[in-house]
Formats: sequence, C-alpha cells, structure tokens
Amino acid sequence: MRPPKRTINIITSWVRRQPPKVKAFLAVVSGMLALVLLRAIVHDHDNLFVAAEAVHSLGISVLIYKLMKEKTCAGLSLKTQELTAIFLAVRLYCSFVMEYDIHTLLDLATLATTLWVIFMIRFKLKSSYMEDKDNLPMYYVAVPCVILALVIHPSTSHHIINRIFWAFVVYLEAVSVLPQLRVMQNTKIVEPFTAHYVFALGVARFLSCAHWVLQVLDSRGHLLTALGYGLWPSMVLISEIVQTFILADFCYYYIKSVFGGQLVLRLPSGVV
Repeated sequence: MRPPKRTINIITSWVRRQPPKVKAFLAVVSGMLALVLLRAIVHDHDNLFVAAEAVHSLGISVLIYKLMKEKTCAGLSLKTQELTAIFLAVRLYCSFVMEYDIHTLLDLATLATTLWVIFMIRFKLKSSYMEDKDNLPMYYVAVPCVILALVIHPSTSHHIINRIFWAFVVYLEAVSVLPQLRVMQNTKIVEPFTAHYVFALGVARFLSCAHWVLQVLDSRGHLLTALGYGLWPSMVLISEIVQTFILADFCYYYIKSVFGGQLVLRLPSGVV
C-alpha cells in the first residue's frame, strides 16, 4: 500500500510546484482525456445527464445522513441549498411545460430532499448553523443570473417567460455552489460528510458538462443550432464549463486528501 501513496504524493507535489499556466494546461488535458474515455465507454450520452442527476441525489443523501446521524449542520451553506431549491423548482416548471421526461422525476426527487435539508437547517438544527460563515449574499448570485437571463435566452418557439426561466435555471445552477465554497473558504477545514457532498456536486457538474460537450461533438454542432441562434447556445456550453471549473480545485484537494488517508479536509488559503 505504501508505494502507491508515495507515487501519488510525488505527483501531487510536482503539480503543486507548477506555475498557474501549467496547472491550467494539465487540468484541460485531464478533462479532455476524461471526455475521450466517456465517449468510448458511454454510447448513449443521455445516460451521462441521468448519471449527473443520480450523483447529485447521492450527494444530498450524504447530507441527510450527516444531519440525522450527527445532529449538526455545521459547515453547510443554507444559501446554497436555497439557491439549489430555486433552480430545481424553476427547472421542474420548465420540464412540465416544455419537455416532460425522466429528468423531471429526478429533479422532483432531488428538490424534495433539498427542501428537507433546508427545513432541518432552518428549524431543527438552527443552533449549529454557522450563519456568520455563510456570508455571501444570495442576491450577489441570483440577481446577475436574472439580468443575464433577460438579455440572453433561447430563441425557440416557447413563450418568452418560459425561455427566460430556462436561461435563469442554466445560469443559476452554474453558480449556486458559490455560498458553500465561501463557507469552506471561511472555515478552512471541511469535515468528511460536507466534503463528500461537495465532491459529489463536482462529479455531477462534470458529467453534465460532458453530456453537453459530447452531444455537440456527436451532432457536429447541429445541437447548438437546435438550441437557437445568437449568444444562447454558446452561453449554455460556457455555463456548463464554468460550473465544472468552479469545483475543480476543491475536487483536486479532496482526491489528494482521500488518497492521503486524511478524514478531515484542510484547504490551503485561496483554494475556493
């Protein structure tokens, strides 16, 4: 067991010593290799989106276990949970009026569990909620998404309100995790269950991003045309990529911590 750990430590130490441009290049190469692998082993790329929803639900399940077992919500961001509930609720509405499918049922299950987590944090476990650490105002996250949705939204045949809602969901999902990252930035120490949850979000976001990128590649760009014209198709892809890279740094330290046998994740300054 020790030789693999030493190898991993050597690799992570080498990566840490590299300048930011090299780290960014390595991240891009790693992402491309992962996409190539997924394209080879997953024939129906819609399964990636389903898998993303399933991993998100798994992350919520980890939170539920934490809240029920440890009777504490320390380290969790109520604001991220509320933002998540907002975009899931709006996406459910869009699914019902635009494209009812299996994703609708998955979103419904995820929304129900997210609302339960919010209830526990707000009422049952309020005494352990770290409100002073959860200090990123929600309007800093939500208002720019509303403005962007009003300006850049799909050009499909659906009603204008539904198209704006759809765009709002895409933008808000991309940045809804920011309050949770702020909490971890303020505490610097992330206990296991919270780390598992955030890592699950990172994996879910990557699978969702992979789904869109591979769909575009397989359709040779026709999917972008189907989404409409103007800036909207590009904004969909950019939003998917942004929400993946927001959590990339945390996922790197999570994997390093797991291989290092550390139960508690300690984040260096400036990581999130």
